[in-house]
Amino acid sequence: MSMRAPLKLFAAATLTLTSSMAMAFEPQGKVECLAPADPGGGWDFTCRSVGKVMEDLDLVPRSVQTINMAGAGGGVAYAHTVSKRAGDEQLLVAASTATTTRLAQGQFQGMDADMVNWVGALGADYGVIAVSKDSEYQDLPSLMNALKDDPRSVKFAGGSAKGGWDHLKVLIAAQASGVENLPRIPYLSYNNGGEAMTQVVGGHVDAFTGDISEAQGFMESGDLRVLAVLSEERLPGEFSDIPTAREQGIDAIGPNWRGFYMPADVSDDAKQYWIDAMDTIYESEEWQNVMTQNGLMPFHMSADQFENFVKSQIRSIEDLSKDIGLIQ
Repeated sequence: MSMRAPLKLFAAATLTLTSSMAMAFEPQGKVECLAPADPGGGWDFTCRSVGKVMEDLDLVPRSVQTINMAGAGGGVAYAHTVSKRAGDEQLLVAASTATTTRLAQGQFQGMDADMVNWVGALGADYGVIAVSKDSEYQDLPSLMNALKDDPRSVKFAGGSAKGGWDHLKVLIAAQASGVENLPRIPYLSYNNGGEAMTQVVGGHVDAFTGDISEAQGFMESGDLRVLAVLSEERLPGEFSDIPTAREQGIDAIGPNWRGFYMPADVSDDAKQYWIDAMDTIYESEEWQNVMTQNGLMPFHMSADQFENFVKSQIRSIEDLSKDIGLIQ
């Protein structure tokens, strides 16, 4: 073989590599993040905070547009993604344990976890049970004792639909406390955590069930008193003075991962771009600062590992929901 032949082969290989790199997906123009709730809740926080970090890290060509699409505990946004946005490579949808809860309970009619692409998780937001500053309940056991005496004596408000993750957190704590007749505990569903907390702070509802990131503003203003965080151990930093349910003798854990799915029928290159973007975001100093400021705990999975986790969690929540009589 002449010297010219290897040079030709090298040139051809370089051209092929350059072409494949040129063809690799990069977002162009507008990137949208769909938050399946009104402004003020956890999904809205996920879209806006991650969108800002994406901009700071130059992972998107311009600012990420957050679109709020409330309804059916995330079902409206899920149906929109499945039926109207297949193949859209520039749409990310905020998701969490609330999403897997609704899927586990068959609430997204005719839809399942295989109808979207699960991209990655960027942290866990732990559940809290809180009351207004004027509430008679000073700790979690006193509130749970009231439920033991009469399951209908305490009304809870949350940002998920009835039977959703916020509702389940109360039932997990009540079950761990020995409360009987769990389905009789009143739960009022609002479009987001902010709306639910407003009802509690205003004295219309007794207690709030949600996540630490949602409660931060009302905690700082002194209007909301968190009785317990549903984490294995106390959260770091400014949240370290909030007692866990476990240290109060109630073995209730309620982590709410925060992450994203995207539509089906996207190219492998596009899916890989967003998977890699999640890894880049998670490892960045910018995102670590967001996590610290908002009480998010380390929790990161991507690609197949994340999809397997989602499906495993759906099976676990389905079993729990059956145990406490929410589904047959």
